[in-house]
Amino acid sequence: MKQFRETIAVTGGAGFIGSHLVKRLVKNYPDKLIVNIDALTYAGNLENLKEIESMPNYVFEKADICDPEAIREIFARHRPDGVIHLAAESHVDRSIADPLAFVRTNVIGTINLLQAARELWESMPERYEGKKFHHVSTDEVYGALEPGDGLLFEETTRYQPHSPYSASKASSDHFVRAWHDTYGMPTLVTNCSNNYGPNQFPEKLIPLFINNIRNRRPLPVYGKGENIRDWLYVEDHASALDKVYHEGAPGSTYNIGGNNEWRNIDLVKELIRVVDSELGNPEGTSLDLITYVTDRKGHDLRYAIDASKIERELGWTPATDFPEGLRKTVRWYLDNSEWLENVTSGAYADYYERMYRNR
Repeated sequence: MKQFRETIAVTGGAGFIGSHLVKRLVKNYPDKLIVNIDALTYAGNLENLKEIESMPNYVFEKADICDPEAIREIFARHRPDGVIHLAAESHVDRSIADPLAFVRTNVIGTINLLQAARELWESMPERYEGKKFHHVSTDEVYGALEPGDGLLFEETTRYQPHSPYSASKASSDHFVRAWHDTYGMPTLVTNCSNNYGPNQFPEKLIPLFINNIRNRRPLPVYGKGENIRDWLYVEDHASALDKVYHEGAPGSTYNIGGNNEWRNIDLVKELIRVVDSELGNPEGTSLDLITYVTDRKGHDLRYAIDASKIERELGWTPATDFPEGLRKTVRWYLDNSEWLENVTSGAYADYYERMYRNR
């Protein structure tokens, strides 16, 4: 059996951001074993990882981070030197409907991972030397900014979460830092802005609206569409996570953003323009699909990231400008309509459940 220089466990590696990170790590570090731990809930899709599933430095483990015994068993078998933790419930609307599911996964699941890593690493002669626990979080923990005030979320910004989702992520961030301060665990926390790109589950705005434009369905815009978000291309996020994991200072937090603020209504109109162009429709064809709906409860008005620390300390900046990233994203969804239909129908989940059950 091949010996690897390092083993990295990635939780949520079959999800949107996780799959891009896993592919990057597997391809860029052939001397490191990448163990993907994913429960394959609705947003986890092994189709996202087909291109690397047979590579010798990749292993998939189906497990729920809410099951502490399963996590301990996987950690005992693979003995990871590092953990990059992305597994999470992440959709704000779902958190409003079922907040306890977010507490279970995002809070209890994170604590299970922290405990399993601590128990493993403290049992080793070298203890925490060469070990890392990287927790991937969101800018939503910081609350909201006002349009036009010029302020940005910094790593020292006070937490003010407003939704069950952001409250659960804020709690998990605090637990990760507590394990660093209490037990000396080498931890890293990253807080990112809105991601977009290929393979995103189509409950999120950009893939949902691409699919709806393609099928001439309504485009539901909350309130007046005045909420502002900073958008980050997913492959740029994966490169930042790679950089932070390998070069970040233990105990540190890094904000990751795209320097790319858009009002929701302006984003929707730009998305319509690009999708109509790719479909060969006259400009403005799909503008009539915009439908204003009752605003989301507790809807934060503006998020904006100050990513100067990660640029200053680690030399990372986003490489993809928004027009390029958006058009690449639109083309990917239009070219992969079968993937989109499988995800929307849930067929991919049935296929992979049968495959792993019969192993």
